[in-house]
Amino acid sequence: MSVEQVTDNMDGLRWFKSSHSGSDGGDCVEVAAGPDAVYVRDSKAAGDGPIVRVGQDGWAAFTTLVK
Repeated sequence: MSVEQVTDNMDGLRWFKSSHSGSDGGDCVEVAAGPDAVYVRDSKAAGDGPIVRVGQDGWAAFTTLVK
């Protein structure tokens, strides 16, 4: 699986918060689908924190393993 930290502008992405994230500000993960990759970030650091880009094949393999 190829994963890299993204440093370019990600303004056009629509982010979705994990349904397993609590509303109390605890462990919150957000994902956004781009044309050729899926992006993952910590919602508590949205806008300022790192964003990780995962290729679509890698994301498909990941979600298959965690089901």
